[in-house]
Amino acid sequence: MTMTSLAPTKRRRLLPKLNAKRVLDLSLVTLILLAVWPVLAVVAGLVAITSRGPVFFVQTRVGLYGRSFRMLKFRSMYQDAEARREQLIEQSERDGVCFKLKSDPRVTPVGQFIRRWSLDELPQLFNVLKGDMSLVGPRPALPQEVAAYPAKAHGRHSVLPGITGLWQVSGRADIGFDEMIALDLTYARNVSVLTDIQIMFRTFNAVLSGRGAY
Repeated sequence: MTMTSLAPTKRRRLLPKLNAKRVLDLSLVTLILLAVWPVLAVVAGLVAITSRGPVFFVQTRVGLYGRSFRMLKFRSMYQDAEARREQLIEQSERDGVCFKLKSDPRVTPVGQFIRRWSLDELPQLFNVLKGDMSLVGPRPALPQEVAAYPAKAHGRHSVLPGITGLWQVSGRADIGFDEMIALDLTYARNVSVLTDIQIMFRTFNAVLSGRGAY
């Protein structure tokens, strides 16, 4: 099964729910951006003055129906982080194809802070405005991770990837790969505006607890 082979009938069945999600996303993102623009400015300034490199980290991720897009984040790592990834990948502390390291030496001091409070994800609000992401959905994976997915895992691409989601509010990086996929598939099968609102409320507790935030 490829990521783009989702049955047309399934896409048509999901369309009304996805349209409702889009209306919710646009309404809330507009309000959120008006509220948090000072935070965006402060974080951008801290990233810029504490380490060399661009303020934003732009990376190719896999989104809806397996289509690639450019995801924005505040840069939380040193400039050579991507080049050093292969050297560290065998030290991954998470089961499955997704690389995660609690004490990642590539993360800057400011990066540790903004990751702990999920501030590095705020630029993805612009990805939501563009339509590449939703406020709620499975986290968008790297192409090399998706290439190693088992067939069933591609079902997570039947909905837009999100800034937050079931995986994020259930423990983030403390959740293993298989459990993450199970959560994402559960969300994709039961996507609705009400589910999104419930997950958004749970996100506040997830951020405050800091569980799996590395």
